[in-house]
Amino acid sequence: MATRYYAHFVADTLESRDSGEYSGVVELDAPLRPQRELRDLRTLLARNFHLAAEDIRILNWATLH
Repeated sequence: MATRYYAHFVADTLESRDSGEYSGVVELDAPLRPQRELRDLRTLLARNFHLAAEDIRILNWATLH
């Protein structure tokens, strides 16, 4: 069963002076690991944007029911 999360985040890059602000629903096959949700979500988003995890700043996130 998929787990859905709302994420509002900024993707910063050194190559670009502009940062992109995004929000939306992220659907995962398995829930994020307890106590590591924020780190895991940053890593996942960074991978999808082809960025380093340090380039992602999560402003807000929540589990959707």
